[in-house]
Amino acid sequence: MKTVGILLRNAIILTMDENFSIFQPGAIAIDGDLIVAVGPETSVLESYNAEQIINCEGKILMPGLINAHTHVPMTLLRGLSDDLRLDVWLLGYMMPVEREYVTPEFVRLGTKIACAEMIKSGITCFNDMYYFEDDVAQATAEVGMRAVCGESILKFPTPDAQSYEESLSYSRKFIQRWKDHPLIVPAIAPHAPYTCTEEILKKAKDLAKEFDVPLHIHLSETASEVDNSRLEHGMPVIPYVKKQDLFEAKVIAAHCVHIDPGEIRSLKNANAGIAHNPSSNLKLASGIAPVKQMMDIGLNVGIGTDGPASNNDLDMFEEIRLTTFLAKGTSGDPTALPAKTTLAMATRIGAHALHIGDITGSLEPGKRADLITVNVNVTHNSPSFKHNPDGPYGQIVYATKTTDVNDVMVNGRWLMLNRNLLTLDEDALLRQASEYAKKIDLFLEKRESSVVLKLIAIGGAHEEESFEVQVKVEITENQDIEKRLLKSGLKILRKRHYREYDSYFFFENPDEGRLRYREDHFISDSGEITNVRSRLTLIGVRSERHFHDKVILSRSRYFAPATQSQRFYKEYFNSVHMLEIEKDRRRYLIEYKDTEFFINIDHFHQPLLGSFLEIKSRTWSLNDAEKKSALAIELIELLGLKGSLPITEDYIELIRKKEY
Repeated sequence: MKTVGILLRNAIILTMDENFSIFQPGAIAIDGDLIVAVGPETSVLESYNAEQIINCEGKILMPGLINAHTHVPMTLLRGLSDDLRLDVWLLGYMMPVEREYVTPEFVRLGTKIACAEMIKSGITCFNDMYYFEDDVAQATAEVGMRAVCGESILKFPTPDAQSYEESLSYSRKFIQRWKDHPLIVPAIAPHAPYTCTEEILKKAKDLAKEFDVPLHIHLSETASEVDNSRLEHGMPVIPYVKKQDLFEAKVIAAHCVHIDPGEIRSLKNANAGIAHNPSSNLKLASGIAPVKQMMDIGLNVGIGTDGPASNNDLDMFEEIRLTTFLAKGTSGDPTALPAKTTLAMATRIGAHALHIGDITGSLEPGKRADLITVNVNVTHNSPSFKHNPDGPYGQIVYATKTTDVNDVMVNGRWLMLNRNLLTLDEDALLRQASEYAKKIDLFLEKRESSVVLKLIAIGGAHEEESFEVQVKVEITENQDIEKRLLKSGLKILRKRHYREYDSYFFFENPDEGRLRYREDHFISDSGEITNVRSRLTLIGVRSERHFHDKVILSRSRYFAPATQSQRFYKEYFNSVHMLEIEKDRRRYLIEYKDTEFFINIDHFHQPLLGSFLEIKSRTWSLNDAEKKSALAIELIELLGLKGSLPITEDYIELIRKKEY
């Protein structure tokens, strides 16, 4: 007889292995962090003795649940702002608060609060994406949970990086530090295609391949995301990221709500893991993912809660139940996603979706001892019928609550016994969370009187962090720039002719920025108006980085459709001053040395400011900005304006200078 560390006996064991083996009564032998044996109680007890033998008293013993997608530090933002569209919720509330408050200390506290909630909910492993992910990993390891931790990368500044190059550097060091850790699997997490450039996606993929770690990303979460991808890239999201070779990495794709059968096959062929987040997708009205179709072709689909700020909890039992109900309701087939299949999605299949199925997700010899016990001898889960061998799966999926989880073990270590947390002081964590809430409340109360909040309140607003290299020079009437441009040999990708009518609203507090109401009249070659577009833009306080006589501009802008009259906006926003501009703009999108630039030829009619050549190019990288700044000056010279004095101010600033 062999001696092991722990024997658990007298349990209904749901192994969640490929054969869905059940042992009733069953026993499991654990030595160190590994499962040594699992099977019928008599067989295991005949072969093993242990220093600690625990009678499970007929409870269900099963693998711990795997939360396939979340943002755990956002427990500190739970309930911050509800009942908003995804773009307004994320860009108008979450990101501004994150920029203000997210620090390593914030992240560690939020992670530990999340771990407390997840342990009590029977979760033993989660897949995270956030900032300061090194601190997420550290806090998680201290608590004793298992996690895939992905460092977020975006094309604009984040709480832990001012540029994506800095995020990539952080990610490399983070992966090197945690690679081969017994609890933490490091990953890289380019946030989404709409918040990352092609270069970011490719470099993130290369880093994931170099270290053989997962790549965690949001894909096809909303219909508008897919529509915008079609407009911008000429294809939906999945083909677009496939074109960037993203699937060369071990991808974990969160959401995948708006995908078609061809895209499902592409994800299957790429061995991508999918994280289905039913509560979050419903709460944010993102839609319902085609989970049944994914499962039918053999995709590894796990189940996630998403972040606690968009759900608003980390209750996997709720997500499991909702997953199967949605599949049945949308398909009209009550047999769709039966209970044991859905439970496998939350355990073994979820582990494979995270690319860690070799170490966790089922109770099998050689895998890590990640398990929970669940008490089904409670009022809401009684009685227990024995005629159907699949009955225990139905009990877990359809009737079990988080409060029924009794014990939790991760990597052979008890994290909860008899509902008592062993590695966390829950009361102390909640006191600290309350202090953060007070600070954030004050911050938001101050914002309530701001122009931003008024803009969001009228609907349709979303924020876009915009960085661009910009330079302009004044031109005279006898300098026919358009003619020079057409003869320059530059590759012209697109041209437009507008008559632009701008009304700028200024406010008593200059920190509010300025609001622009713009009406664009699209002019045809024959001089006719073919289309009219109106929108509002709230432009934040200007910040710059100079490159010699050039400049990279950084702006925080909120956009909203302009559905009311100019007078309405003037009165609604209570501006202290208004300035009107009318100009004729001929805009060319050109390619110069494999780089795209917008060339604007602007003639002012009101006020009579003159005429200007303006060259712009979007950028999300400091190195790229340096390069594009030099190319912009070359373009000025190519168009025959060598020696002209570059102007770095915006038009509105030139006009206000002239006024005063």
